[in-house]
Amino acid sequence: MRSVFCSPTRYVQGRDATNNLGDEIHFLGLGKRVCIIHSKSAMRLLDDTWRASMKNAKISFILCRFQGECTRDEIARIKAVVEDHKSEVIVGSGGGKVLDTARAVASEMNLPVVNCPTVASSDAPCSALSVVYTPEGEFESYIFYKKNPDLVLVDTSVIAKAPVRLLVAGMGDALATAFEARTVVRAGKKNQVGGATTISAAALAELCFQTLIADSAEAIQAVKKKAVTPALERIVEANTLLSGLGFESGGLAVAHSVHNGLTRLPETHNFYHGEKVAFGLLVQLVLEGQGLELISQIVEYCSDVGLPITLGDLGIRNPDLDNIKKVAERTVAPGETAHNEPFEVTANMVADAIMTADEIGKSWKVQLEEAKV
Repeated sequence: MRSVFCSPTRYVQGRDATNNLGDEIHFLGLGKRVCIIHSKSAMRLLDDTWRASMKNAKISFILCRFQGECTRDEIARIKAVVEDHKSEVIVGSGGGKVLDTARAVASEMNLPVVNCPTVASSDAPCSALSVVYTPEGEFESYIFYKKNPDLVLVDTSVIAKAPVRLLVAGMGDALATAFEARTVVRAGKKNQVGGATTISAAALAELCFQTLIADSAEAIQAVKKKAVTPALERIVEANTLLSGLGFESGGLAVAHSVHNGLTRLPETHNFYHGEKVAFGLLVQLVLEGQGLELISQIVEYCSDVGLPITLGDLGIRNPDLDNIKKVAERTVAPGETAHNEPFEVTANMVADAIMTADEIGKSWKVQLEEAKV
């Protein structure tokens, strides 16, 4: 099997990086007419900066407000706006769903795309895929692209202003990276871009995990004060670049498939992608028989930073077997990355692993309460 590694053409990160957005677009020669697809919060934080940056680079632009979900209809709506403006470059500014939509629009129109995440809540910005949902918020499908974004620009001054929960959700997404990549390598399966995992991708996935362990606690404290610190810079890079390259060129396994399965339950729709992936990782470790020592390490990390360790933490207060089976069946649907394990994965196995992971999380909570007495 051929090894395949992919990445964005250019990655820029730092304090007030948005000031250089126009210059970066000009430097790369991407075009002079820009459509910025943005979230409400991105508009509030960055409108003045966009105007100054684009003016300095002599770039004309329009703003297109994202409607909240990356759906087929939303992609089609924004395409019409882009066609009307005759835009030459697509810029996505906001969370993961905004960026997924921007990449989809750019790909369908064969235009360059710039991703400007305003939160570090997932590893979506660097990837060559989008996650498409139904209007009700249920996972529908992945869309894969021929190339990664032309530019990823990460303004850590903006990310420091976002709620702590969003940074922590990104930690959950990044946490699974090394473990899923290890599984794909062990199984000899293909990564997300259709090749074997390079040693570079595997090393980046491991560095992602090491960075999370070393810097998460300090980065959380920085965001609580809306401060940009070296620890926050490293965690933002881990959540965005290391996890982005690690998951795509390293590969995915059960953790992300469990996320997709969990979207079948409406109770989970108010929880972030990375929060569901974090619980999915616990399920994967149980399913793989990784043992309580490692599982306890991951449970402790999740508990310390505020990631879910039980179904209750994801809004599933009284899980019944029928709902667990729904999640498990979606987890092992044809084409799901759960099948990247080095053994056959069935719905019954996943259901048992979900219930066991939930029980381990509950036991951990009991131990914490008893320690307080």
